[in-house]
Amino acid sequence: MTEIDGRDWGGPARMNPSEALMWRAEGDLRTRSSGLLLELLDSAPEWDRFLAAHGRAVQAIPRLRDRVVEPLLPVVPPTWTEDAHFDLSYHVQRIRLPEPGSPRQLLDLAGQLASRPLDVNRPPWEATLVEGLPDGKAAYLLRLHHAMSDGLGIVQLLGMAHSQTATPGGTRLPSGITETAAATSTTPLSLVADGLLEEIAGAPARVFGAATGALGLAGRALRDPVGTAQRAFGYGLSLRRMLSPPAAERSPLLRGGGFGYQLVLHDVALAELKAAGKAVGGSVNDCFLAGVLGAFRRYHEHFGQSVDQLPMAIPISLRDSNDPMGGNKFTGARFVAPMGEADPRIRIQLVREFILNVRAEPAIGFLGLISPVLSKLPGAVLTEITANLTKVSDVQASNIPGLSHPVYLAGAKVLRMYPIGPRPGVAAMVTMVSYDGMCCIGVNLDPDAVTDLALFEDCLSKGFDEVLALGR
Repeated sequence: MTEIDGRDWGGPARMNPSEALMWRAEGDLRTRSSGLLLELLDSAPEWDRFLAAHGRAVQAIPRLRDRVVEPLLPVVPPTWTEDAHFDLSYHVQRIRLPEPGSPRQLLDLAGQLASRPLDVNRPPWEATLVEGLPDGKAAYLLRLHHAMSDGLGIVQLLGMAHSQTATPGGTRLPSGITETAAATSTTPLSLVADGLLEEIAGAPARVFGAATGALGLAGRALRDPVGTAQRAFGYGLSLRRMLSPPAAERSPLLRGGGFGYQLVLHDVALAELKAAGKAVGGSVNDCFLAGVLGAFRRYHEHFGQSVDQLPMAIPISLRDSNDPMGGNKFTGARFVAPMGEADPRIRIQLVREFILNVRAEPAIGFLGLISPVLSKLPGAVLTEITANLTKVSDVQASNIPGLSHPVYLAGAKVLRMYPIGPRPGVAAMVTMVSYDGMCCIGVNLDPDAVTDLALFEDCLSKGFDEVLALGR
């Protein structure tokens, strides 16, 4: 594998508007966006090696030592700056489960940790080694704020922070990791001052650029007035489609509105999911979404609820090969999901049609238009608007291509790698990451909405089984 320079991970120091939006809406449970990665390890690594491995990671990837400085006024975005009091022992902890160390005990612990806010005065991540699992196994819980990176960026981080060999590293911490760094000169007031100076200095260039763009648009309009008008009209319609809530009411069964985290894990072989997609002309992502919908259809049927359509939200990656590692480059799409369709073949085809259509939308990058405005609003106003944007969906689902090869952490082999996404205003967040030939699915449920956990686990298994049967 090509070596990647960890100094590049995380992108620019100044947050982009969508990152600023997520960071500033963190204070409310309805809009919290920190997530968790749960790894199952074949053994419990030695603590000194585990701690030293994180020391090497934060030395190689400087963004992990950065905290966020908010400007005194929200006229410029928050900025990443080195934490002058970085303390590795705060960010890296260990916990031992009480006997018998069951999977449900692990998931309950992970849910409790995931639901807690991260300390906004420190680098927004925490790592926990969980010991006490049966047969000497262990678990690794990594919490990260979404403002640091989207799912694909986190996969890049994991590729750098894990080893490809079982040989553990040394036990010595890199020098300087636990020492106090030089004090930073970045302050809330200096961010505002620097930002205003940049605005003033860049004003002539922006005016020139705007004028040039306007002249270019005017020239195109003169050369092709009909085509220009059609494109403008088409973009307006596209923007309306992207911003409009799904034309389906929320399920009466999924309106709990609680803030608790109840976790479920599920495994699907990547080869089988690919075979199912190939059999019906769909992708792995299409089959993943169809399996999720099948699970919720069965769950509703058990309670005698006939719901044909489910308002659902999914992220759409906008990354290309020139984008920096880490950071965030995605948009969101909401659609009326065909949950009531019993035939998994048809369900996959309907999902695929939607995905292809939304990727072709001229206004697919609409978040880039509204985020700069939203991120500058007062915190209370921003939170209410963001909460209203998310509460129109019942389920969010995300599929992230992961690592194709096994990795190790301080000498322990990673057996599974489950993503646990935040649950902003929805009854369920379902996230899938592929790892070493296996699709690892993490489900974050509202316990006030999904009240029968054992039933849902059975529905999830059967929902994917009917999809996988297409490729057998």
